Amino acid sequence: MKLAIIGAGKWGQALYHAYSQKNEVVITSRKHKDIDNFVSLDKALEYKYLIIALPAQVVRDWMNENFVDRGQNILVAAKGIEVSRGAFLNDIYDDFLPSDRLAFISGPSFAAEVKQSLPTALKISSSNLELAQIYADALPDYIRGYIDSDVIGAEVAGAYKNVIAIASGVCDGLKLGNNARASLISRGLVEMTRFGEYFGAKIETFLSLGGAGDLFLTASSTLSRNYRVGIGLAEGKSIEEILEDLGEVAEGIPTTKALYHLAQKENIYLPIASEVYNMLEGKEPSLSVNDLLHS
Repeated sequence: MKLAIIGAGKWGQALYHAYSQKNEVVITSRKHKDIDNFVSLDKALEYKYLIIALPAQVVRDWMNENFVDRGQNILVAAKGIEVSRGAFLNDIYDDFLPSDRLAFISGPSFAAEVKQSLPTALKISSSNLELAQIYADALPDYIRGYIDSDVIGAEVAGAYKNVIAIASGVCDGLKLGNNARASLISRGLVEMTRFGEYFGAKIETFLSLGGAGDLFLTASSTLSRNYRVGIGLAEGKSIEEILEDLGEVAEGIPTTKALYHLAQKENIYLPIASEVYNMLEGKEPSLSVNDLLHS
């Protein structure tokens, strides 16, 4: 199989490593041009099968500026909700190509471990299960690929878990203990399931790899950027300081803002996401945690 990956951040490079085990893969990036099998963007867009690993907040502008529809299939390798319009990634991509040529990857997967060829399980979601199976079958032997058709469930779970991870990082940064963190993550799973159901997602998706699996991983490890954002907030750092320390995108920050505004618009009860939003806006983390315990 011939694949082109667009975006050479940590996740893009991890997917390049994984898919290169069994396939002919090229990669393109605006920033990283000194990598193996680098090609121009124009050349990459000629491939029938693409993987786009760009931050959620830049996708619409990037597609408007660069994408030319030549019948390509796209595996979306980002997790987030567009702040400016409150749009899910599938809604953005649907403006540029039919949904049966789109697939979305999710599941508990730190880029560093994928790049080390450590055992991993991932899920490919698409309205076109044949396409999902093509991308799943192209994965290397150390990654078990599953498929399903619940695109919106994969979208919501993949985005929402980053917000819960921020809250979990705050909890650990304040040294509130394992009980508190477990309670928070459990409540977070219920909260993101409720939000997903509102938009038509299947409940079982949130109990699978892309839901509970990804949530438990992201909300309990310092390998998670969003978890580290929460620790930084608990330490009294500003968002600017935290992002400077990270040196990379933390999708949970814009996703929190998007969730908050969607909740206000649709009147959905999201206590954890709302308190994370309040902390990002300057509320004292200890006060937010206290309010959560009594909400």
